[in-house]
Amino acid sequence: MSEAFNSNEAPEPVGLYPHSRKVGNLLFLSGVGPRERGTKKIPGVELSEEGEILSYDIAEQCHSVFKNVRLILEASGSSWDQLIDVTVFLTNMKEDFSTYNKIYAEYFKDNQPCRTTVEISSLPTPIAIELKCIATI
Repeated sequence: MSEAFNSNEAPEPVGLYPHSRKVGNLLFLSGVGPRERGTKKIPGVELSEEGEILSYDIAEQCHSVFKNVRLILEASGSSWDQLIDVTVFLTNMKEDFSTYNKIYAEYFKDNQPCRTTVEISSLPTPIAIELKCIATI
């Protein structure tokens, strides 16, 4: 048996999937990006008229994605300190890793889940970071 959850505060999923799904005492989050709820606005991103990224601020996106993860965790009956595994997808490891890693350390100084960071060529929306998380409930 599993139960799906959606947050009324986190950005809407961009496809047919829930924000999270509980199985037993584990909570699996779908990929979470830095978008803002109710808009297509992505903090720190400047887009061309064609929707291509002109510039972005990885620090602003990191803060936003961590906020969105927290909102989903809380709406699903979990919390930041119950995260046990985090997979991070970056679109520019060479340029963004040091900034992301520094900000990550601020958010995870007390709770240190397992972490994997992977570089990918792109994400479904014009973002530079996405998190996939597992937490306990």
